[in-house]
Amino acid sequence: MKVVIIGGVAGGATAAARLRRLDEKAEITIFERSGYISYANCGLPYYVGGVIQNKKELTLQSPEGFRNRFRIRVNVHHEATEIHPDKKTVTVKNLDSGETFEESYDKLILSPGAQPVRPKLPGIDSKRIYTLRTVEDTFRIREAVENGKLKSAVVVGGGFIGVETAENLREMGLQVSLIQRSNHILPPVDYDIASFLHVHMREKGVRLLLEKNVTGFEETAEGISVLMENDSPVTGEIAILAIGVAPESGLAAKAGLKLGVKGSILVNEHMQTSNEDIYATGDAVSITNAVTGQKAVIALAGPANKQGRIAADHIAGLDSSYQGASGSSVLKIFDMTAAFTGLNEQTAKELGLAYDKVILSPASHASYYPGAKVMTMKLLFEKETERILGAQIVGFDGVDKRIDVIATAMQAGMKVTALKNLDLAYAPPYSSAKDPVNMAGFIAENLITGKVGQFYYEDLEALPKDGSVTLLDVRTDGEYGNGHAEGFETHIPVDDLRERLGELDREKTVYVMCQSGLRSYLACRILAQNGFDCRNFAGGYRFYDSVTHDRFDKECRTGCGL
Repeated sequence: MKVVIIGGVAGGATAAARLRRLDEKAEITIFERSGYISYANCGLPYYVGGVIQNKKELTLQSPEGFRNRFRIRVNVHHEATEIHPDKKTVTVKNLDSGETFEESYDKLILSPGAQPVRPKLPGIDSKRIYTLRTVEDTFRIREAVENGKLKSAVVVGGGFIGVETAENLREMGLQVSLIQRSNHILPPVDYDIASFLHVHMREKGVRLLLEKNVTGFEETAEGISVLMENDSPVTGEIAILAIGVAPESGLAAKAGLKLGVKGSILVNEHMQTSNEDIYATGDAVSITNAVTGQKAVIALAGPANKQGRIAADHIAGLDSSYQGASGSSVLKIFDMTAAFTGLNEQTAKELGLAYDKVILSPASHASYYPGAKVMTMKLLFEKETERILGAQIVGFDGVDKRIDVIATAMQAGMKVTALKNLDLAYAPPYSSAKDPVNMAGFIAENLITGKVGQFYYEDLEALPKDGSVTLLDVRTDGEYGNGHAEGFETHIPVDDLRERLGELDREKTVYVMCQSGLRSYLACRILAQNGFDCRNFAGGYRFYDSVTHDRFDKECRTGCGL
Protein backbone atom coordinates (compact mmCIF):
# COMPACT_ATOMS: atom_id res chain seq x y z
CA MET A 1 0.00 0.00 0.00
CA LYS A 2 1.29 3.43 -0.94
CA VAL A 3 0.30 6.36 1.25
CA VAL A 4 1.11 9.97 0.37
CA ILE A 5 0.84 12.67 3.04
CA ILE A 6 0.65 16.35 2.11
CA GLY A 7 1.90 18.44 5.02
CA GLY A 8 3.74 17.54 8.19
CA VAL A 9 3.63 19.09 11.67
CA ALA A 10 0.95 17.77 14.06
CA GLY A 11 -1.50 15.95 11.79
CA GLY A 12 0.70 14.74 8.93
CA ALA A 13 3.76 13.73 10.91
CA THR A 14 1.65 11.97 13.55
CA ALA A 15 -0.25 10.05 10.86
CA ALA A 16 3.01 8.98 9.19
CA ALA A 17 4.63 7.73 12.40
CA ARG A 18 1.47 5.93 13.55
CA LEU A 19 1.00 4.27 10.18
CA ARG A 20 4.55 3.00 10.21
CA ARG A 21 4.04 1.49 13.66
CA LEU A 22 0.97 -0.31 12.34
CA ASP A 23 2.29 -1.34 8.92
CA GLU A 24 5.99 -1.97 8.44
CA LYS A 25 5.47 -2.74 4.75
CA ALA A 26 3.55 0.40 3.72
CA GLU A 27 5.26 2.83 1.35
CA ILE A 28 4.87 6.22 3.01
CA THR A 29 5.84 9.56 1.46
CA ILE A 30 5.50 13.06 2.95
CA PHE A 31 5.58 16.29 0.96
CA GLU A 32 6.13 19.42 3.06
CA ARG A 33 6.55 22.83 1.44
CA SER A 34 8.49 24.34 4.34
CA GLY A 35 11.88 23.14 5.46
CA TYR A 36 10.54 21.52 8.63
CA ILE A 37 8.64 18.26 8.87
CA SER A 38 7.67 18.40 12.55
CA TYR A 39 8.04 21.45 14.73
CA ALA A 40 6.63 22.97 17.91
CA ASN A 41 4.11 25.35 16.37
CA CYS A 42 2.83 26.43 19.78
CA GLY A 43 6.37 27.26 20.88
CA LEU A 44 7.06 29.80 18.13
CA PRO A 45 6.21 32.96 20.13
CA TYR A 46 8.57 31.81 22.89
CA TYR A 47 11.49 31.68 20.50
CA VAL A 48 10.67 35.25 19.47
CA GLY A 49 10.81 36.22 23.15
CA GLY A 50 14.02 34.35 23.89
CA VAL A 51 12.44 31.88 26.32
CA ILE A 52 13.44 29.16 23.86
CA GLN A 53 16.93 30.21 22.83
CA ASN A 54 18.14 27.44 20.54
CA LYS A 55 16.25 27.33 17.25
CA LYS A 56 16.94 23.59 17.04
CA GLU A 57 14.69 23.07 20.06
CA LEU A 58 11.71 24.10 17.93
CA THR A 59 12.27 21.12 15.64
CA LEU A 60 10.69 18.00 17.12
CA GLN A 61 11.95 15.76 14.33
CA SER A 62 14.30 16.51 11.44
CA PRO A 63 13.61 15.14 7.94
CA GLU A 64 16.74 13.03 8.24
CA GLY A 65 15.80 11.70 11.66
CA PHE A 66 12.29 10.91 10.49
CA ARG A 67 13.62 9.02 7.49
CA ASN A 68 16.16 7.08 9.55
CA ARG A 69 13.77 6.06 12.30
CA PHE A 70 10.61 5.34 10.30
CA ARG A 71 11.95 4.66 6.80
CA ILE A 72 9.55 7.24 5.42
CA ARG A 73 10.32 9.30 2.34
CA VAL A 74 10.41 12.89 3.54
CA ASN A 75 10.48 15.66 0.95
CA VAL A 76 10.75 19.18 2.33
CA HIS A 77 10.50 22.24 0.08
CA HIS A 78 8.01 20.26 -2.01
CA GLU A 79 4.56 21.73 -2.58
CA ALA A 80 1.55 19.74 -3.77
CA THR A 81 -0.17 21.88 -6.39
CA GLU A 82 -2.97 19.61 -7.57
CA ILE A 83 -4.78 16.39 -6.67
CA HIS A 84 -6.17 14.09 -9.35
CA PRO A 85 -8.64 11.77 -7.58
CA ASP A 86 -9.60 10.00 -10.80
CA LYS A 87 -5.98 8.99 -11.46
CA LYS A 88 -5.06 8.83 -7.75
CA THR A 89 -2.04 11.04 -8.31
CA VAL A 90 -0.72 14.31 -6.88
CA THR A 91 1.16 16.97 -8.81
CA VAL A 92 4.15 18.15 -6.79
CA LYS A 93 6.58 21.02 -7.32
CA ASN A 94 10.14 20.94 -5.99
CA LEU A 95 10.50 24.49 -4.67
CA ASP A 96 14.30 24.34 -4.81
CA SER A 97 14.69 23.15 -8.42
CA GLY A 98 11.37 24.21 -9.90
CA GLU A 99 10.80 20.64 -11.15
CA THR A 100 7.19 19.42 -11.34
CA PHE A 101 6.20 15.75 -11.23
CA GLU A 102 3.29 13.45 -10.41
CA GLU A 103 3.19 11.03 -7.46
CA SER A 104 0.71 8.17 -7.28
CA TYR A 105 -1.07 6.99 -4.14
CA ASP A 106 -3.40 4.35 -2.83
CA LYS A 107 -4.40 6.50 0.13
CA LEU A 108 -3.85 10.23 0.51
CA ILE A 109 -3.74 12.24 3.76
CA LEU A 110 -4.11 16.02 3.63
CA SER A 111 -2.58 18.03 6.46
CA PRO A 112 -2.27 21.52 4.97
CA GLY A 113 -3.02 23.41 8.18
CA ALA A 114 -4.29 26.97 8.16
CA GLN A 115 -2.94 30.23 6.86
CA PRO A 116 -2.87 33.64 8.54
CA VAL A 117 -5.66 35.95 7.49
CA ARG A 118 -4.33 38.94 5.53
CA PRO A 119 -7.18 41.33 4.75
CA LYS A 120 -6.92 43.46 1.62
CA LEU A 121 -6.11 46.70 3.38
CA PRO A 122 -3.99 49.56 2.07
CA GLY A 123 -0.31 48.95 2.83
CA ILE A 124 -0.80 45.28 3.76
CA ASP A 125 2.20 44.24 1.63
CA SER A 126 4.70 46.29 3.62
CA LYS A 127 7.86 44.40 4.53
CA ARG A 128 7.47 45.74 8.05
CA ILE A 129 4.35 43.61 8.54
CA TYR A 130 4.96 40.06 9.76
CA THR A 131 2.80 37.03 10.46
CA LEU A 132 3.68 34.19 12.83
CA ARG A 133 2.69 30.74 11.61
CA THR A 134 5.78 28.82 10.52
CA VAL A 135 9.32 28.33 11.80
CA GLU A 136 10.54 30.55 9.00
CA ASP A 137 8.17 33.32 10.17
CA THR A 138 9.62 33.01 13.65
CA PHE A 139 13.20 33.30 12.48
CA ARG A 140 12.35 36.42 10.47
CA ILE A 141 10.73 38.16 13.45
CA ARG A 142 13.51 37.17 15.85
CA GLU A 143 16.12 38.39 13.38
CA ALA A 144 14.28 41.69 12.94
CA VAL A 145 14.11 42.17 16.72
CA GLU A 146 17.77 41.31 17.32
CA ASN A 147 19.50 42.77 14.26
CA GLY A 148 17.34 45.83 13.93
CA LYS A 149 17.67 46.77 17.61
CA LEU A 150 13.94 47.37 17.59
CA LYS A 151 12.31 49.27 20.40
CA SER A 152 8.61 49.11 19.48
CA ALA A 153 6.04 46.86 17.83
CA VAL A 154 2.32 46.88 17.11
CA VAL A 155 0.43 43.60 17.34
CA VAL A 156 -2.88 43.48 15.47
CA GLY A 157 -5.17 40.81 16.92
CA GLY A 158 -5.83 39.61 20.45
CA GLY A 159 -6.20 35.86 19.97
CA PHE A 160 -3.72 33.17 21.03
CA ILE A 161 -0.88 34.20 18.73
CA GLY A 162 -1.41 37.92 19.19
CA VAL A 163 -1.42 37.78 22.99
CA GLU A 164 1.55 35.40 23.19
CA THR A 165 3.53 37.49 20.70
CA ALA A 166 2.74 40.71 22.57
CA GLU A 167 3.91 39.11 25.81
CA ASN A 168 7.16 37.84 24.33
CA LEU A 169 8.02 41.07 22.54
CA ARG A 170 7.37 42.97 25.76
CA GLU A 171 9.63 40.55 27.64
CA MET A 172 12.32 41.38 25.06
CA GLY A 173 12.07 44.99 26.18
CA LEU A 174 10.02 46.41 23.30
CA GLN A 175 7.23 48.91 23.72
CA VAL A 176 4.19 46.94 22.59
CA SER A 177 0.71 48.05 21.51
CA LEU A 178 -1.95 45.40 20.96
CA ILE A 179 -4.99 46.31 18.86
CA GLN A 180 -8.15 44.20 19.15
CA ARG A 181 -11.36 44.74 17.19
CA SER A 182 -13.71 43.39 19.88
CA ASN A 183 -14.02 44.64 23.46
CA HIS A 184 -11.74 41.97 24.90
CA ILE A 185 -8.79 39.74 24.09
CA LEU A 186 -9.12 35.96 23.67
CA PRO A 187 -12.52 35.53 21.98
CA PRO A 188 -13.14 32.06 23.54
CA VAL A 189 -13.56 33.71 26.96
CA ASP A 190 -16.18 36.25 27.96
CA TYR A 191 -15.47 39.92 28.58
CA ASP A 192 -15.89 39.65 32.35
CA ILE A 193 -13.21 36.96 32.64
CA ALA A 194 -10.94 38.69 30.11
CA SER A 195 -11.04 41.85 32.24
CA PHE A 196 -8.60 40.23 34.69
CA LEU A 197 -6.18 39.63 31.81
CA HIS A 198 -6.55 43.21 30.62
CA VAL A 199 -5.48 44.47 34.03
CA HIS A 200 -2.45 42.20 34.10
CA MET A 201 -1.26 43.00 30.58
CA ARG A 202 -1.51 46.72 31.23
CA GLU A 203 0.41 46.30 34.47
CA LYS A 204 3.13 44.59 32.46
CA GLY A 205 3.37 47.55 30.10
CA VAL A 206 1.35 46.39 27.10
CA ARG A 207 -0.76 49.16 25.61
CA LEU A 208 -4.17 47.59 24.99
CA LEU A 209 -6.37 49.22 22.38
CA LEU A 210 -9.76 47.51 22.43
CA GLU A 211 -12.73 48.01 20.11
CA LYS A 212 -10.47 49.46 17.45
CA ASN A 213 -10.86 48.76 13.74
CA VAL A 214 -7.68 48.78 11.64
CA THR A 215 -8.17 50.37 8.21
CA GLY A 216 -4.68 50.21 6.72
CA PHE A 217 -0.92 50.61 7.11
CA GLU A 218 1.57 53.28 6.09
CA GLU A 219 5.35 53.02 6.19
CA THR A 220 7.16 55.90 7.86
CA ALA A 221 10.80 56.87 8.22
CA GLU A 222 10.87 55.24 11.66
CA GLY A 223 8.73 52.19 10.96
CA ILE A 224 5.06 51.61 10.27
CA SER A 225 1.86 53.40 11.16
CA VAL A 226 -1.29 51.35 11.78
CA LEU A 227 -4.32 53.36 10.73
CA MET A 228 -7.53 53.05 12.70
CA GLU A 229 -11.13 54.03 12.08
CA ASN A 230 -12.13 57.19 13.95
CA ASP A 231 -8.90 57.21 15.94
CA SER A 232 -5.28 58.28 15.77
CA PRO A 233 -2.74 55.94 14.12
CA VAL A 234 -0.56 53.68 16.25
CA THR A 235 3.10 53.56 15.29
CA GLY A 236 5.82 50.98 15.76
CA GLU A 237 8.95 49.84 14.03
CA ILE A 238 7.25 46.58 12.98
CA ALA A 239 3.70 45.22 12.99
CA ILE A 240 2.66 41.65 13.71
CA LEU A 241 -0.56 40.61 12.00
CA ALA A 242 -2.41 38.04 14.13
CA ILE A 243 -6.08 38.50 13.35
CA GLY A 244 -6.80 34.82 12.86
CA VAL A 245 -6.26 31.89 10.53
CA ALA A 246 -8.31 30.34 7.75
CA PRO A 247 -8.35 26.64 6.76
CA GLU A 248 -5.98 26.07 3.85
CA SER A 249 -8.46 24.07 1.83
CA GLY A 250 -7.79 25.37 -1.69
CA LEU A 251 -6.09 22.18 -2.83
CA ALA A 252 -9.01 20.09 -1.57
CA ALA A 253 -11.60 22.37 -3.15
CA LYS A 254 -9.79 22.26 -6.48
CA ALA A 255 -9.90 18.46 -6.32
CA GLY A 256 -13.67 18.54 -5.87
CA LEU A 257 -13.71 17.50 -2.21
CA LYS A 258 -16.67 18.74 -0.17
CA LEU A 259 -16.06 21.69 2.14
CA GLY A 260 -17.71 22.54 5.44
CA VAL A 261 -17.92 25.53 7.80
CA LYS A 262 -15.57 28.43 7.12
CA GLY A 263 -14.34 26.71 3.98
CA SER A 264 -12.85 23.80 5.92
CA ILE A 265 -12.49 20.28 4.55
CA LEU A 266 -15.48 18.11 5.43
CA VAL A 267 -14.53 14.77 7.01
CA ASN A 268 -16.32 11.90 8.75
CA GLU A 269 -15.45 10.33 12.11
CA HIS A 270 -12.63 8.35 10.46
CA MET A 271 -11.16 11.56 9.01
CA GLN A 272 -12.18 10.53 5.49
CA THR A 273 -13.15 13.29 3.08
CA SER A 274 -15.95 12.99 0.54
CA ASN A 275 -13.50 10.75 -1.36
CA GLU A 276 -13.00 7.57 0.67
CA ASP A 277 -9.34 7.26 -0.39
CA ILE A 278 -8.48 10.79 0.75
CA TYR A 279 -8.22 11.71 4.44
CA ALA A 280 -7.68 15.11 6.06
CA THR A 281 -6.53 16.21 9.51
CA GLY A 282 -5.64 19.28 11.53
CA ASP A 283 -6.50 22.95 11.27
CA ALA A 284 -7.97 22.62 7.76
CA VAL A 285 -10.82 20.26 8.67
CA SER A 286 -14.25 20.72 10.22
CA ILE A 287 -14.97 18.44 13.15
CA THR A 288 -17.81 17.98 15.61
CA ASN A 289 -17.98 20.36 18.54
CA ALA A 290 -18.38 17.93 21.44
CA VAL A 291 -20.70 20.30 23.33
CA THR A 292 -23.04 21.52 20.60
CA GLY A 293 -22.83 18.57 18.22
CA GLN A 294 -22.41 21.04 15.38
CA LYS A 295 -19.56 21.20 12.87
CA ALA A 296 -16.77 23.58 13.79
CA VAL A 297 -13.16 24.43 13.08
CA ILE A 298 -10.99 23.92 16.18
CA ALA A 299 -7.42 24.78 15.23
CA LEU A 300 -5.47 23.25 18.11
CA ALA A 301 -2.48 20.92 18.32
CA GLY A 302 -4.14 18.30 20.53
CA PRO A 303 -7.05 17.57 18.18
CA ALA A 304 -4.70 17.59 15.16
CA ASN A 305 -2.48 14.94 16.71
CA LYS A 306 -5.43 12.71 17.57
CA GLN A 307 -6.89 13.13 14.09
CA GLY A 308 -3.61 12.11 12.46
CA ARG A 309 -3.54 8.97 14.57
CA ILE A 310 -7.14 8.09 13.70
CA ALA A 311 -6.58 8.57 9.97
CA ALA A 312 -3.60 6.21 10.14
CA ASP A 313 -5.60 3.69 12.17
CA HIS A 314 -8.41 3.62 9.64
CA ILE A 315 -6.04 3.26 6.69
CA ALA A 316 -4.44 0.32 8.53
CA GLY A 317 -7.84 -1.33 9.02
CA LEU A 318 -8.60 -0.33 12.62
CA ASP A 319 -12.04 0.97 13.53
CA SER A 320 -10.87 4.21 15.15
CA SER A 321 -13.12 7.25 15.14
CA TYR A 322 -12.82 10.84 16.26
CA GLN A 323 -15.42 11.93 18.78
CA GLY A 324 -14.97 15.68 18.44
CA ALA A 325 -13.44 18.31 20.68
CA SER A 326 -14.59 20.91 23.19
CA GLY A 327 -11.69 23.26 22.48
CA SER A 328 -9.88 22.86 25.80
CA SER A 329 -7.04 25.39 25.87
CA VAL A 330 -4.57 27.00 28.23
CA LEU A 331 -2.48 30.11 27.76
CA LYS A 332 0.36 31.80 29.65
CA ILE A 333 0.05 35.59 29.83
CA PHE A 334 3.07 36.94 31.72
CA ASP A 335 2.52 35.67 35.29
CA MET A 336 -1.09 34.69 34.74
CA THR A 337 -2.74 31.65 33.18
CA ALA A 338 -5.97 31.65 31.22
CA ALA A 339 -7.78 28.39 30.44
CA PHE A 340 -11.12 27.47 28.94
CA THR A 341 -13.13 24.54 27.63
CA GLY A 342 -16.50 24.17 25.94
CA LEU A 343 -18.85 27.11 25.39
CA ASN A 344 -18.52 30.63 26.66
CA GLU A 345 -21.59 32.58 27.74
CA GLN A 346 -21.84 34.57 24.54
CA THR A 347 -22.06 31.37 22.48
CA ALA A 348 -24.56 29.79 24.88
CA LYS A 349 -26.80 32.84 24.40
CA GLU A 350 -26.45 32.76 20.63
CA LEU A 351 -27.46 29.09 20.62
CA GLY A 352 -30.52 29.86 22.73
CA LEU A 353 -29.51 27.47 25.51
CA ALA A 354 -31.26 27.66 28.88
CA TYR A 355 -28.19 27.84 31.09
CA ASP A 356 -27.09 29.03 34.47
CA LYS A 357 -23.62 29.90 35.72
CA VAL A 358 -21.48 30.00 38.82
CA ILE A 359 -18.64 32.44 39.40
CA LEU A 360 -16.20 31.90 42.24
CA SER A 361 -12.81 33.13 43.41
CA PRO A 362 -11.12 30.25 45.27
CA ALA A 363 -7.50 30.03 46.40
CA SER A 364 -5.00 28.09 44.32
CA HIS A 365 -4.17 26.06 47.42
CA ALA A 366 -4.89 26.14 51.16
CA SER A 367 -4.97 29.81 52.12
CA TYR A 368 -2.95 29.25 55.29
CA TYR A 369 -0.05 27.79 53.30
CA PRO A 370 2.29 30.52 51.97
CA GLY A 371 1.93 31.66 48.39
CA ALA A 372 -1.78 31.08 47.81
CA LYS A 373 -3.19 33.21 45.00
CA VAL A 374 -6.79 33.81 43.98
CA MET A 375 -8.18 32.42 40.75
CA THR A 376 -11.47 33.32 39.10
CA MET A 377 -13.68 30.55 37.74
CA LYS A 378 -16.80 30.80 35.60
CA LEU A 379 -18.72 27.62 34.87
CA LEU A 380 -21.81 27.25 32.69
CA PHE A 381 -24.34 24.43 32.85
CA GLU A 382 -27.66 23.59 31.24
CA LYS A 383 -30.54 24.14 33.64
CA GLU A 384 -32.76 21.21 32.73
CA THR A 385 -30.11 18.51 32.24
CA GLU A 386 -27.35 19.86 34.56
CA ARG A 387 -24.94 19.19 31.68
CA ILE A 388 -21.69 21.14 31.94
CA LEU A 389 -21.46 23.47 28.94
CA GLY A 390 -18.10 25.10 29.52
CA ALA A 391 -15.71 26.76 31.93
CA GLN A 392 -13.25 29.65 32.00
CA ILE A 393 -10.54 30.16 34.61
CA VAL A 394 -7.91 32.87 35.08
CA GLY A 395 -5.32 33.01 37.82
CA PHE A 396 -1.69 32.58 38.76
CA ASP A 397 -1.38 28.98 39.92
CA GLY A 398 -3.35 25.75 39.59
CA VAL A 399 -5.52 26.96 36.71
CA ASP A 400 -4.43 24.28 34.26
CA LYS A 401 -5.27 21.30 36.42
CA ARG A 402 -8.73 22.64 37.29
CA ILE A 403 -9.68 23.18 33.65
CA ASP A 404 -8.45 19.66 32.84
CA VAL A 405 -10.64 18.17 35.56
CA ILE A 406 -13.69 20.03 34.26
CA ALA A 407 -12.92 19.09 30.64
CA THR A 408 -12.65 15.45 31.68
CA ALA A 409 -15.94 15.66 33.55
CA MET A 410 -17.59 17.15 30.47
CA GLN A 411 -16.30 14.39 28.21
CA ALA A 412 -17.46 11.78 30.69
CA GLY A 413 -20.96 13.27 30.61
CA MET A 414 -21.02 14.12 34.31
CA LYS A 415 -23.63 16.48 35.68
CA VAL A 416 -22.43 19.72 37.20
CA THR A 417 -23.56 18.61 40.67
CA ALA A 418 -21.30 15.56 40.38
CA LEU A 419 -18.27 17.86 40.59
CA LYS A 420 -18.83 18.16 44.33
CA ASN A 421 -18.18 14.44 44.76
CA LEU A 422 -14.91 14.21 42.81
CA ASP A 423 -12.15 12.68 44.91
CA LEU A 424 -9.26 15.00 44.08
CA ALA A 425 -5.73 15.02 45.47
CA TYR A 426 -5.12 17.38 48.39
CA ALA A 427 -2.14 18.70 50.28
CA PRO A 428 -1.83 22.31 51.51
CA PRO A 429 0.82 23.34 48.92
CA TYR A 430 -1.36 22.12 46.05
CA SER A 431 -5.03 22.48 46.84
CA SER A 432 -7.65 22.70 49.57
CA ALA A 433 -9.64 19.93 51.18
CA LYS A 434 -12.54 21.26 49.14
CA ASP A 435 -10.91 21.76 45.76
CA PRO A 436 -12.08 24.71 43.61
CA VAL A 437 -13.73 22.19 41.27
CA ASN A 438 -15.64 20.73 44.24
CA MET A 439 -16.65 24.25 45.24
CA ALA A 440 -18.08 24.91 41.77
CA GLY A 441 -20.19 21.77 42.21
CA PHE A 442 -21.39 22.88 45.66
CA ILE A 443 -22.47 26.28 44.35
CA ALA A 444 -24.25 24.76 41.36
CA GLU A 445 -26.12 22.38 43.66
CA ASN A 446 -27.19 25.29 45.87
CA LEU A 447 -28.60 27.06 42.82
CA ILE A 448 -30.35 24.00 41.43
CA THR A 449 -31.91 23.05 44.78
CA GLY A 450 -33.03 26.61 45.48
CA LYS A 451 -30.88 27.16 48.56
CA VAL A 452 -29.81 30.49 47.09
CA GLY A 453 -30.78 32.80 44.26
CA GLN A 454 -28.16 34.74 42.30
CA PHE A 455 -27.82 38.00 40.46
CA TYR A 456 -25.02 38.93 38.11
CA TYR A 457 -22.84 41.79 37.00
CA GLU A 458 -25.05 42.46 33.98
CA ASP A 459 -28.06 42.85 36.33
CA LEU A 460 -26.56 45.66 38.41
CA GLU A 461 -27.52 48.56 36.19
CA ALA A 462 -31.18 47.57 36.22
CA LEU A 463 -31.43 47.22 40.00
CA PRO A 464 -33.76 49.86 41.51
CA LYS A 465 -31.91 52.61 43.35
CA ASP A 466 -35.10 54.15 44.75
CA GLY A 467 -35.14 52.19 47.99
CA SER A 468 -37.70 49.63 46.82
CA VAL A 469 -35.06 46.91 47.31
CA THR A 470 -32.17 46.60 49.74
CA LEU A 471 -28.64 46.62 48.34
CA LEU A 472 -26.52 45.13 51.13
CA ASP A 473 -22.73 44.80 51.45
CA VAL A 474 -21.68 42.29 54.14
CA ARG A 475 -17.90 42.76 54.06
CA THR A 476 -15.83 44.16 56.90
CA ASP A 477 -15.70 47.87 57.68
CA GLY A 478 -12.20 48.10 56.20
CA GLU A 479 -13.15 46.37 52.97
CA TYR A 480 -16.25 48.48 52.55
CA GLY A 481 -14.31 51.66 53.23
CA ASN A 482 -11.86 50.81 50.46
CA GLY A 483 -14.65 50.76 47.91
CA HIS A 484 -18.09 49.35 47.25
CA ALA A 485 -20.43 48.81 44.32
CA GLU A 486 -22.62 51.69 43.23
CA GLY A 487 -25.88 51.76 45.17
CA PHE A 488 -24.81 49.32 47.88
CA GLU A 489 -25.20 51.88 50.64
CA THR A 490 -26.48 49.47 53.29
CA HIS A 491 -23.50 47.92 55.06
CA ILE A 492 -23.73 45.24 57.75
CA PRO A 493 -20.77 42.83 58.21
CA VAL A 494 -21.98 39.25 57.96
CA ASP A 495 -20.78 38.47 61.49
CA ASP A 496 -23.12 41.16 62.84
CA LEU A 497 -26.07 40.34 60.61
CA ARG A 498 -28.07 38.15 62.98
CA GLU A 499 -28.08 40.85 65.67
CA ARG A 500 -28.99 43.61 63.18
CA LEU A 501 -31.81 41.97 61.23
CA GLY A 502 -34.17 44.61 62.60
CA GLU A 503 -32.43 47.22 60.45
CA LEU A 504 -33.69 45.50 57.29
CA ASP A 505 -37.19 45.57 55.80
CA ARG A 506 -38.60 42.06 55.30
CA GLU A 507 -40.91 43.38 52.59
CA LYS A 508 -37.96 44.23 50.33
CA THR A 509 -35.85 41.81 48.32
CA VAL A 510 -32.26 41.94 49.57
CA TYR A 511 -29.40 41.89 47.06
CA VAL A 512 -26.20 40.94 48.85
CA MET A 513 -22.55 41.41 47.90
CA CYS A 514 -19.32 40.38 49.60
CA GLN A 515 -15.71 40.04 48.41
CA SER A 516 -15.93 36.67 46.63
CA GLY A 517 -19.50 35.37 46.98
CA LEU A 518 -19.14 33.12 50.04
CA ARG A 519 -20.01 35.55 52.83
CA SER A 520 -22.93 36.86 50.79
CA TYR A 521 -24.14 33.27 50.42
CA LEU A 522 -23.92 32.84 54.19
CA ALA A 523 -25.81 36.10 54.60
CA CYS A 524 -28.53 34.88 52.24
CA ARG A 525 -28.93 31.66 54.21
CA ILE A 526 -29.36 33.71 57.38
CA LEU A 527 -31.82 36.07 55.74
CA ALA A 528 -33.83 33.35 53.97
CA GLN A 529 -34.36 31.51 57.24
CA ASN A 530 -35.57 34.72 58.81
CA GLY A 531 -38.23 35.47 56.23
CA PHE A 532 -36.29 37.55 53.70
CA ASP A 533 -36.19 37.14 49.93
CA CYS A 534 -32.46 37.23 49.16
CA ARG A 535 -30.18 37.23 46.08
CA ASN A 536 -26.44 36.56 46.14
CA PHE A 537 -24.06 38.44 43.82
CA ALA A 538 -22.10 35.93 41.71
CA GLY A 539 -18.36 36.56 41.88
CA GLY A 540 -18.33 39.14 44.63
CA TYR A 541 -16.90 42.65 44.78
CA ARG A 542 -13.52 41.43 43.51
CA PHE A 543 -15.20 40.34 40.28
CA TYR A 544 -17.19 43.57 40.09
CA ASP A 545 -14.05 45.66 40.62
CA SER A 546 -12.18 43.95 37.79
CA VAL A 547 -14.97 44.28 35.25
CA THR A 548 -15.84 47.84 36.26
CA HIS A 549 -12.56 49.44 37.26
CA ASP A 550 -9.79 47.35 35.65
CA ARG A 551 -8.27 46.23 38.94
CA PHE A 552 -8.30 43.18 41.16
CA ASP A 553 -6.68 41.75 44.26
CA LYS A 554 -4.26 38.94 43.41
CA GLU A 555 -3.17 37.92 46.87
CA CYS A 556 -4.99 35.54 49.17
CA ARG A 557 -5.58 37.41 52.42
CA THR A 558 -7.69 36.37 55.41
CA GLY A 559 -9.01 33.27 53.75
CA CYS A 560 -8.93 34.85 50.28
CA GLY A 561 -11.28 37.60 51.37
CA LEU A 562 -14.03 35.10 52.02
